[in-house]
Amino acid sequence: VEKNVCAGTREGTRAERKAAAQRILRTLGLEELAQRRVLATFFLCGYRVEQYQELTAQIASDGHEIGCHGQTHESFRELSQMALCSELECSMERITTAAGQRPTLLRPPGGVFEPERLAQTVCADLPVVLWSVDPKDWRRSDADGIAAEVIEAVRPGDIILLHDMSDSSVDAALTIIDTLQARGVEFVTVSELARRAGTELTA
Repeated sequence: VEKNVCAGTREGTRAERKAAAQRILRTLGLEELAQRRVLATFFLCGYRVEQYQELTAQIASDGHEIGCHGQTHESFRELSQMALCSELECSMERITTAAGQRPTLLRPPGGVFEPERLAQTVCADLPVVLWSVDPKDWRRSDADGIAAEVIEAVRPGDIILLHDMSDSSVDAALTIIDTLQARGVEFVTVSELARRAGTELTA
């Protein structure tokens, strides 16, 4: 399949997809976030949205902020301009359809991007968001260690990068939230953080 071709599939019966959705619901931690009255910013990949459309809709209906993270998670720098345009067009279409709203932010995989190339894509108007605290939870499974690293490093106004690839990441996120909320810290979406800081998010 050429990189500039957009294609998606859904595998399994409806019951199988529902069971898989229930498993990943725990991985996302949506129920736990709701219990703690925390809204987060989710940067979604198009191929995952295609697999879990119902969960994407729930993320949106729960009030979380939705951003685009590309279609395939390939580095934007490795794609031709045509492939990059297709990559972002596909992901924006997938996410918008499933969530019922257009993503308002963009996080390039690995944080690698070239502004002049993004300016020629469907995401030209989206502010690019990076991060300030990254425990690299995607390559670790020690929830306590991940949480401790973030709690030690975080300062007011920081953007914490965490993933939904494993239970350890969610367990770490909940420990971080519980610990810092007990200290009076409030967790908000990226856009709300910028608003409170008086910072205008621009592409």
